[in-house]
Amino acid sequence: MARSRSAVDVGAIQRRIFLIRGTKVIIDADLAEFCGVPTKRLNEQVRRNTARFPEDFVLQLEKREKDELVAKCDHLQKLKFSRSIPLAFTEHGALMAATVLSSPRAAQMSVFVVRAFVQMREVISEYEELARRVSALEGHLAHHDQSLKALVKAIKELMKPGEPPATRRIGFRADEDGSE
Repeated sequence: MARSRSAVDVGAIQRRIFLIRGTKVIIDADLAEFCGVPTKRLNEQVRRNTARFPEDFVLQLEKREKDELVAKCDHLQKLKFSRSIPLAFTEHGALMAATVLSSPRAAQMSVFVVRAFVQMREVISEYEELARRVSALEGHLAHHDQSLKALVKAIKELMKPGEPPATRRIGFRADEDGSE
């Protein structure tokens, strides 16, 4: 039973992971919700522990990024009129946030968040492998296309009407015996 619950939680988390500035991140409001704390408390702990959150752990979104997220994600509509700009946590930042929150639910959710990021990484690597295979197939097809074009050209050349080959008469002719 616990297994199916964790799969649902990981799936719910995966739907809240976004690609911002080329990095997979989870927004502070979503992370706080999963950890069972108010967003204000999460951000407060991040400010109190700045040494634990370097630039590659947490990003301060720009206003246009916030506006894009709000436009794309219905669950973030509450941020639409908020003056504060949300933070975005990378996989490591989400794990670090769970440690500074130090609540039992935050610790439990950190495991689910890490699993969600890992599963997304696996899916992306599968797509990359698929893309490599498709690229290789395209190379093979291009080679086959050229071979087929050459074959069709050769067949067309053979089918062109040309001068019929010179025909020789069958049989013996007196003028061909070599005598004069």
